Amino acid sequence: MGSGTAGVPRKSVLITGGAGFIGSHLAESLLSQGSEVFIIDNLSTGSVKNIEHLQSNPYFHCVFDSVMNYQVMMELVDRADIIFHLAAAVGVLQIVKSPVQTIETNVKGTELVLGLASKKKKLVVLTSTSEVYGKATRIPFEEDHDLVLGPTFKGRWSYACSKALDEFLALAYWKEKKVPTIIVRLFNTVGPRQSGQYGMVLPRFVTQALAGQPIMVYGSGDQSRCFTWIGDVVEAIVKLSLHPEAVGKIFNIGSQHEIKIRELAYLVKTLTESHSEVSFIPYEKAYEDGFEDMHRRVPSIRKIEELIGYKPTLDIAGIITRVANHMK
Repeated sequence: MGSGTAGVPRKSVLITGGAGFIGSHLAESLLSQGSEVFIIDNLSTGSVKNIEHLQSNPYFHCVFDSVMNYQVMMELVDRADIIFHLAAAVGVLQIVKSPVQTIETNVKGTELVLGLASKKKKLVVLTSTSEVYGKATRIPFEEDHDLVLGPTFKGRWSYACSKALDEFLALAYWKEKKVPTIIVRLFNTVGPRQSGQYGMVLPRFVTQALAGQPIMVYGSGDQSRCFTWIGDVVEAIVKLSLHPEAVGKIFNIGSQHEIKIRELAYLVKTLTESHSEVSFIPYEKAYEDGFEDMHRRVPSIRKIEELIGYKPTLDIAGIITRVANHMK
């Protein structure tokens, strides 16, 4: 395992989905803090390019395989002090097109990780999503609020339901088997290396604006979101993983700066000095007939503020500018 700073034993961490957008930033952060980092990723939505700058670090190790490979996962979990479980089917487009893969990847993958972690009571940090709040209208969303999901015949809700089941499972392993687990619900995290390919709205808008293509808003654009800088999210995840009082609890990680998607489109156009037009596409054409969206998605961040002093550092204009500069 070796030694980290000042002779302190170097922590070994495993990141599932480590070649993805969030996973690669988390790996970068943990390496900079002296950890030995193992990642596993099947590259379904991750990319080798996201981690190529880490490959020369002797304390970085990557395995390109599925979290469903029991033998490989058993060896990786056995080496790790902490498991950050990020591997999941992500993105609205992916979810609508492949609900079976969404459910199986999310639920079976989490079940396997928790089962292996239980053998030696390894800490598991599970990344969940604001999607679990579903169609709830009680704003801001607090971690103990009721979850309101749509009907099961609409595949769009399979992601939210599968991640909610992941949460139930993680908390059950803590209560019943004493496996330390921490759950983080992420709200529209954005930054470099995020692809618009899977339906992520901000990188898609910036890509279109920089290319001079129409900026495509799905629906009326009256739906609102709160966007959070990747650096703030990663820092919060790491701090929670080191805090003993975080175990067995759920935390929202996000911003409370709410913006309508149509306003976001025009702000991207202005900040990138683009000549693109802003166009509006019905949900049915973008996704599927009867597609349902969440009108507002605003987190309460009181709980995480009180525990680790979390505060977002970048507003939406700053985030757009950094994302655009990275893409140029």
